[in-house]
Amino acid sequence: MTVETKQVRFPSVSLDSGATIAPVDVAYQTYGQLNAQRSNAILVLHAFSGDAHAAGIDDSGKPGWWDNMIGPGKAFDTNIYYVICSNVLGGCRGTTGPSSINPETGRPYAMAFPVITIGDMARVQKMLIDHLGIERLLSVSGGSMGGMQALEWSVAYPDSVVSAIPIASTPRHSAQQIAFNEVGRQAIMADPDWENGEYYGKKPPARGLAVARMVGHITYMSDDSMREKFGRRLRDKEQFGYNFSSVDFEVESYLRYRGTQFVDRFDANSYLYITKAMDYFDVANGYGSLAAAMERSTARFLVISFTSDWLYPSYQSQEVVRALRSRNRDVAYCELASNYGHDAFLVDVGEQTELVRGFLASSLRERAHA
Repeated sequence: MTVETKQVRFPSVSLDSGATIAPVDVAYQTYGQLNAQRSNAILVLHAFSGDAHAAGIDDSGKPGWWDNMIGPGKAFDTNIYYVICSNVLGGCRGTTGPSSINPETGRPYAMAFPVITIGDMARVQKMLIDHLGIERLLSVSGGSMGGMQALEWSVAYPDSVVSAIPIASTPRHSAQQIAFNEVGRQAIMADPDWENGEYYGKKPPARGLAVARMVGHITYMSDDSMREKFGRRLRDKEQFGYNFSSVDFEVESYLRYRGTQFVDRFDANSYLYITKAMDYFDVANGYGSLAAAMERSTARFLVISFTSDWLYPSYQSQEVVRALRSRNRDVAYCELASNYGHDAFLVDVGEQTELVRGFLASSLRERAHA
C-alpha cells in the first residue's frame, strides 16, 4: 500500500494558554475508503516521536510506524475502515510547530512558538475531522501519548466519538515520567548548539537531542528485552577497550545509533514542546476528579496495558478503567503479557490485534443498530 501525505491549512487555532497560532498547517494520511454513511472513520493518534505516516509505504520507501496494525486484514482493517492519522500540533513532520515559519517575522518560530497542550493537539485534529466531513468517529486509538489524545477526545468531544482504545497510556504523568522528560529537555538545552532555540540554518543541538533520545529508548524497553537483545555482549571485539573513546558494549552502540538516527528526523525544539505538553496533561483537569471527567464520555472503551511496561505501568490504565466503571461506562480492559516493555504496543501485536479487531467489529455493529 503506497501512501502520500496530504496537507490542509486552517486560518487559526486558539490554544489553552490563551495564545493563537495563525495559520495552522496539518499533515495527515488516510488509508481505506470512507463509506457512504461516513460511519467507518477511525482516528489513529501517534506517540511522542511519531508522525502522520502510520501505515503503508511512503515516497521514501519506509513503512508506517504502526504498519503491522493498519492495513487489509490487520487490526485496523482498511478493507472495512477509513483510518486517518495526522502529525500533532508542535511536530516537525508537516504540521505547524516551532520549526515552522512565523508569518510575523519570516523566520522559524523557535521558542517564540506558544506552549501547547494535548488539548490543543486534539483541537487541531477536530478541525481536520470536521474538514473531512466526518461528524462522528467510529474510534479514536493510540499508544502512549496517542492514548492520552484518545482520552482527551473522549472527554472533550463526547458527541464525536463512538469508541476509544487507549493503549499503554495514562490519564496523567507521574513524577517519574515527568522526571525522564525533564532530563531529555535539559540535555537539549545544555547543548551549546541549542542557542536558546535559534539554531535553524545553523548546526543543530545534535548531541543534546541524541542523549535525550538515548534516555527515552532506555525507558521504552524492559530489563528482559534489553538482556535478550544485548546482554553484556561486546561490540566487534573480544575484550574491553579500556578507554572512553571506544564503544565496548552492544547496548552502547545501539543507543548511540538510535540517538544519531533520531537527530536526522526530529527537531529538538519539537522535543521540548511535545514533552512539555505530555507533562501538563491531566484528563481530569477542570472536572474535579478522573471519574467526573470520564463521566462526560459516552464512548465505549477498550483499555490495553502490558505487564513489562514500567514507563506507563498498568496501574495507570487501571485508574482509567476504575473511573469509567464507577460511572457505569462501557469498558473492557486487558493487561497483555509481554517482555518488550513500553514498546510492546508497537512490536508485540498478536494478541493486541485480536482484541482491537473484535472491539471495532462490535462497535461498528452497535453503531449500525443505534
